[in-house]
Amino acid sequence: MDARTQPDLIYCAGGNARFAEIAIAAGFRYGAQVPNYKIYADLWFADQNWKQPDRAAYMAALAQHRPHMATVLDWERGGQLDEVLSWAEEAAQYCERVLIIPKVHSGIDRLPRQLGGKEIVLAFSIPTKYGGTEVPIWEFSGWPIHLLGGSPQAQMHYARHLNAIADVVSADGNMANKMAHFCRFWRAKPGRKGHWVQLAEVGDANFGKDSNREAFRRSCENIMAAWRNL
Repeated sequence: MDARTQPDLIYCAGGNARFAEIAIAAGFRYGAQVPNYKIYADLWFADQNWKQPDRAAYMAALAQHRPHMATVLDWERGGQLDEVLSWAEEAAQYCERVLIIPKVHSGIDRLPRQLGGKEIVLAFSIPTKYGGTEVPIWEFSGWPIHLLGGSPQAQMHYARHLNAIADVVSADGNMANKMAHFCRFWRAKPGRKGHWVQLAEVGDANFGKDSNREAFRRSCENIMAAWRNL
């Protein structure tokens, strides 16, 4: 990174109070998909199930938790913009930053910089098998950017490129949570099978029932350190 402030890193997963505690201790903000998960800490980042959006339930959850940031309906079709902006204007009542997720080519110039007096941040959806955007990164030029999902190494790859033309302000993910259940932790230097290294691979297989927590703790610390060193 350059002289800019390091992005806010957000652990975005629900259903595990201990993992939330570990992530926050490592310096992560707390995020969750609402209203589908129980909330275990002050909610910094709110997301929803983008494949099955429920506006009324989502807005009720935002009103209850008052997160710092919240996504709205994905912008997937050109004629959908008015609906997306309507969601964003309503969400702006309950958070400080509204995240719009553009998936429409050549559409970003039509977006406002503020709604309801709140800042609009563009969420760049990292391409994964779950989702992702096909909008090229240069269309995000000049905007504050949130990196949505993906692996730590993919997020840092896109951050390097986006920070040349925009300002990456935050990133969320839950892959470390998933991999910890296989006793794998993330490290910047890949092992024999990539960045996700098993505890046993480095001779640390004796944590018993705490193995998944130890793997998650190492991932959190290593991911935070890697962002600092970008």
